[in-house]
Amino acid sequence: QVQLVESGGGLVQAGDSLRLSCAASGRTFSRYVMGWFRQTPGSERDLVAALSFYDGNTHYAATMKERFTISRDNAKTTIYLQMNNLKVEDTASYYCAATKYFGAINTSPSRYDYWGQGTQVTVSS
Repeated sequence: QVQLVESGGGLVQAGDSLRLSCAASGRTFSRYVMGWFRQTPGSERDLVAALSFYDGNTHYAATMKERFTISRDNAKTTIYLQMNNLKVEDTASYYCAATKYFGAINTSPSRYDYWGQGTQVTVSS
């Protein structure tokens, strides 16, 4: 049974940094993409960043590339999202997701097969 478990969310102030973690288990993820999505109430779930465990390829949402960094720990099948200089508008539920990798990173949440339960990030002004 595949499980994705996020951690690291919380309440921070604008300008602070936060690192989210997502630990995956239940199968081999060597040919998978794992990514971070975020969602606010009433909005669609949007891709923040994703990373391929197969070749290390990454994809970032254009507005987040300067402040957010996705990384991996292959030995632990864990991905991280380092978020710097957080802004109030970064407040959202952040979800970890995984999908098979076929040479390009999918940006649509509908293409992801496995999801974590989400972790809340709240940035106060």
